Amino acid sequence: MMILISGPYRSGTNDDPMRMAANLHHLESVALPLFRAGHLPIIGEWVALPLLTLAGSQQPGDEAYQEISYPAAHRLLAKCDAVLRLSGASTGADEDVRIAQARGLPVYFRLEDVPNCDLS
Repeated sequence: MMILISGPYRSGTNDDPMRMAANLHHLESVALPLFRAGHLPIIGEWVALPLLTLAGSQQPGDEAYQEISYPAAHRLLAKCDAVLRLSGASTGADEDVRIAQARGLPVYFRLEDVPNCDLS
């Protein structure tokens, strides 16, 4: 399955680049286990961040950020088979879950609940 990894990125960071990078690292921490279990992991920021640079975004929340950040994840969701929602407050991740559920996609809240990812 192609699985969107969703969770906090900007939320709770006060737009501190170090905290945002730590959040991205947390999202990425489950990508390799998903891949090794036979899935194709994807994170919206993997698509959005290079596009933001190309669009000349200067800070989170600016016009380019609004144009690209959440829409990138939503476009990815149209191609994904499931969502892995990591813990933590995030309006964007909650919207990813809502969209996935409306499309009838499975939403997992723990890595070990994803098929073939039993960690025991």
